[in-house]
Amino acid sequence: MKNLEIKDLHVSVEDKEILKGVNLSVKEGESHVLMGPNGNGKSTLLAAIMGDPRYTVTQGSIFYDDKNILEMPVNERSKAGIFLGMQYPQEINGVTNSDFLRAAMNVRRERPVSLFQFIKEMEKTIDDLKMSPDLAHRFLNEGFSGGEKKRNEIVQMQMLKPSLAMLDEIDSGLDVDAIKIVADSINRIRKENNMSLIVVSHYERFLELIRPEITHVLVNGKIVLTGGPELYDKIDANGYDWIYEELNIEPEKEEEKKRPQISIGSCAVRETLKGADSK
Repeated sequence: MKNLEIKDLHVSVEDKEILKGVNLSVKEGESHVLMGPNGNGKSTLLAAIMGDPRYTVTQGSIFYDDKNILEMPVNERSKAGIFLGMQYPQEINGVTNSDFLRAAMNVRRERPVSLFQFIKEMEKTIDDLKMSPDLAHRFLNEGFSGGEKKRNEIVQMQMLKPSLAMLDEIDSGLDVDAIKIVADSINRIRKENNMSLIVVSHYERFLELIRPEITHVLVNGKIVLTGGPELYDKIDANGYDWIYEELNIEPEKEEEKKRPQISIGSCAVRETLKGADSK
């Protein structure tokens, strides 16, 4: 069973502790949503799971599929089936979507995907996401609108078929129609591949479409409350003040340090393509 188990996770950025003892269990096929005020560590948690080198794990453990992923570099975590749809996808000049995706698919396979199969699958995926037909030949995210970048993250997810997908505010920047398209794609991939899902979102419409089974509230670097879909319904209606009052929590005023606009994927893409070229 490809389960994710996080215990007592502490993560720092530039000597500032962001996560202060996170415990989280995600079973194979489950869908979870992370909620909480901005600046309390939701994006930090996803980045730490993926292996962003700017985030230092000072304590605790992360196991996926019974493997200690803290001992793995980013590319090995990706090959193990973990995918991160980024909040701020970066533009990478000179690397086309098709080159990137075919290389990324091939490092997960014993035999390279045939060109015919790749083109057929990518054309279907582009059509599913209602993207421009020339997407395959465009440089990765270059000249894309904010909404196109987000949908392109889902194109990558659909092509790579991860066993665990983490989506960091993938709904932000999408219009109403695009949110429905993205949600339908996520639901289809989950059904076809029994994919586990962790979503960071503040948008009830998006959550209603994908309907995560388990809701976690992260405050001051810890998960302070866990429940079902009714929990995010209540948060949407009443905000977070009732949680502070019921749990006697004093929210921290200082916001989480904003991450630099540098993709953890940019270096990984270059290395992946280098590796593919050398074979």
